[in-house]
Amino acid sequence: MKKSSTLTTTTSMPTSPTLSAQTLSASKISLNSSSSRSGSVAGSIRSSCQSPVRPGSGCVDAIKAKREEIEIDTLLEKAKFYTSVCLGTTAILSVFTFLFLIPFVVDPAISTIIADYDPVPVTCIVIDHIYAEGIKNCSWSSCREGCTSSLTKCHQLFVNYTRIPYSDWERNPRDLDTVNWDVSYTKFLINSEGCGYPPTTNCSVFARQYGFSHIGEPFPCYYSRAYPEVVIGRYSWENNLYHLILSLIIPNVLFAISIGVLSYWYCPCCEKACNKSSRVYAEKFPTKEDKLLCHSDEDDDMEY
Repeated sequence: MKKSSTLTTTTSMPTSPTLSAQTLSASKISLNSSSSRSGSVAGSIRSSCQSPVRPGSGCVDAIKAKREEIEIDTLLEKAKFYTSVCLGTTAILSVFTFLFLIPFVVDPAISTIIADYDPVPVTCIVIDHIYAEGIKNCSWSSCREGCTSSLTKCHQLFVNYTRIPYSDWERNPRDLDTVNWDVSYTKFLINSEGCGYPPTTNCSVFARQYGFSHIGEPFPCYYSRAYPEVVIGRYSWENNLYHLILSLIIPNVLFAISIGVLSYWYCPCCEKACNKSSRVYAEKFPTKEDKLLCHSDEDDDMEY
């Protein structure tokens, strides 16, 4: 009995490894066959989608059209992004430009319109010219370079004027002692604000032109019909209105256009009103079903 047991054990021992080896070989064969099948399917899909377009393959044409559509959409998105940056920058610069123009262009132009200067130059003569230095002595100035700068040196000119047009005075000069001056010893300013910026405003040239050796010489000037004591040396209704319109229209129009386009592109209400497509960006790519359909169409074309 002992011998038979040993024989049975010895005979039974080699059977298990043979079975396991057969099982492993069978599983390897099945894995290889399944991987070969999947590889053949993937290769066929890849080859079908990468194969040249033929007249009968409508799926390949559709995929190519989708790819072209994606490329066009990408270019449009880039152009939209850079355009949005430019429009945003333009809107910001327009606001700052308009704020900068208010004290330097808009306010002086409006003050000039309110003063209602006579567009026809009348006759003036300078009767006094005072040059002063120091903040205490310069409470006002006929000319100032820089409308926000403090006065440390100033030229103060005083004039008499008559409402006789300067063109008539040139044709028929009068004796200064016999002239009936409408306003006497009033302040004379270079413009309505009495200040400006180089190179259009040069106070040294202004003082040499009207003061010092030119005292008592007639010259054209402009008086305010609203404030008769205000007299200026430079005035032009056309230039004043031209600069006012430009300073009001250009920044505001640029700001309105920029904000309008950005709102049209990115405002949810505008997007809803325009009935834009709610398709997700990922839906623009071909799906697995499209690729399989492409493969089936290729097989049908090959059979025919």
